[in-house]
Amino acid sequence: MKKSEATRLSILQKAFELMYVKGYQTTSIDEIIATTQVTKGAFYYHFKTKDEMGIAIINELLKPTFKKTFVEPLQQSHNPLDSIYKLMHEVLMDNEFLKVEYGCPASNFTQEMAPWNINFTKALNDLSEQWEHAMTESINNGKEAGTIKQTVNAKEIAVFVMSGYWGVRNLGKIENSKSVYLIYLKGLKAYFETLQ
Repeated sequence: MKKSEATRLSILQKAFELMYVKGYQTTSIDEIIATTQVTKGAFYYHFKTKDEMGIAIINELLKPTFKKTFVEPLQQSHNPLDSIYKLMHEVLMDNEFLKVEYGCPASNFTQEMAPWNINFTKALNDLSEQWEHAMTESINNGKEAGTIKQTVNAKEIAVFVMSGYWGVRNLGKIENSKSVYLIYLKGLKAYFETLQ
């Protein structure tokens, strides 16, 4: 990796860490520069604006991580409902990076930026659509394999699971406790039992 590419990646990673804790809107370019220990010139060499950097964080950092965490496990699944449940349990209860007090990074970006910036909306919608598509496809495969009832609507399940995940992340943030995650997971498991 060239030095300029390494510098750019370092800016993105450290800016993301700051924004995950503090929020996008309240993190200033000056704070990012101080944290990354690059000059203003170096920052503006890589990014014309803070929003350009924010979009790069979504496209270059969040998307690959999101795909690996939320999409790929479902693409390799033989038991979709079990895989979705395990995925939810892992990201809510076991994931070391996603902190209860800071919520979901993609959800945070959505709340802060989607209403005001069409580029953020498009980039975040791509994340959401990837997850929804992977889940829908997995559920349809389960229907074909006979592990899920034929009457089930895959898109309805996907939207239900996704909205529940993002909602419970926000509840966890408000309560600063994973106990609400356990309630969600228990309800999700009971719901999934009705679909088999």
